Amino acid sequence: MPTYEYYCPANHKTLEVMHSMSRSVSTWGELCELAEAKLGKTAVSEPVEKLLSAGMVVTGDKQSPEMDCARPGGCCGGGCAMR
Repeated sequence: MPTYEYYCPANHKTLEVMHSMSRSVSTWGELCELAEAKLGKTAVSEPVEKLLSAGMVVTGDKQSPEMDCARPGGCCGGGCAMR
């Protein structure tokens, strides 16, 4: 499941949650329920905004030179779980 970040302008808080791509979260109450977070003093009906975030995209396969985990730096700059 993808991870999303939502921002609440009413309380200036950002929460990260995982949910299906077909789900939509529009209020602080929905977000807190999904994130298992405390509501605090913010009304459950306050709107939230989904933030744009960049995910990691890996192209190629383990056998291609770009994905050579054995070379210095590996395919992603560190110890890779692609093996």
